[in-house]
Amino acid sequence: MSKREDLAALYAPLGGIGERYLLDHVERFRRTKALLTKDARLPAGALVLDIGAHWLHQSVLYAIDGCRVTALDLPDTLSIEPVRELAQRYAIRLLINSSLEHPGALAAIADDTFDLVLFTEIIEHLTFNPVAMWREIHRVMKPGARIAVTTPNYYALRSSLRRWWRAVRRDGGGARIEDVLGVPTYGHHWKEYSRRELRRYFELLSPDFSCLRMAYTQEYMPALAARRGSALIAAVERVLPPLRPDLYLEIELTRKEKGIALAPHW
Repeated sequence: MSKREDLAALYAPLGGIGERYLLDHVERFRRTKALLTKDARLPAGALVLDIGAHWLHQSVLYAIDGCRVTALDLPDTLSIEPVRELAQRYAIRLLINSSLEHPGALAAIADDTFDLVLFTEIIEHLTFNPVAMWREIHRVMKPGARIAVTTPNYYALRSSLRRWWRAVRRDGGGARIEDVLGVPTYGHHWKEYSRRELRRYFELLSPDFSCLRMAYTQEYMPALAARRGSALIAAVERVLPPLRPDLYLEIELTRKEKGIALAPHW
């Protein structure tokens, strides 16, 4: 079911909701799941929280495997009727939340509920201090639960070349002006991370968190992989993993003693 064609067929009767995103990201879903289950499959009935679930593309893959999935996202995606139909078909619980900064929808979830939290391609879009959000996520995780994070690698060869070209043209850094004005706030990559930063992020959040696994992963979008020069870049990335485009981080909640230790202040 993780093949692009199989998932596209699944969504076709629903009007192709999010089909372009699906076809771009299905290889990422597959790789993330493979890394998560590298040592052992998730047990049947495992409780999974998919944060930023969009059109449930990733959620469905875990539901098909027998996991009990809860999907949290904005009304823009989870309120769409075909998405609600799909959730009903695969017994996926929907939590509609207008802002991750204050994930009030999680208040309906009991402490120590989830075995796995999917936080994939989300962290780079956050524009707020995330401590309150992580406090709620920490609360609903069981001791021993894991968080799977995927995000672009700031030091990837491709993005480094793009930044160099923008510097040559004196085009500034960060989000492009056209995107700042023309794309919703949560659509941008406001902060991309290095591997070292990402690990430090969770160390600072709580001593309860422990890094289990980190990996550099290769380009997953077919359109980007097909661009001119991509074959040469991919060859370099195979030899030098730190130059690959994406990061995978797996965090374990080894205990629930200290909680989220940070208190933001001016």
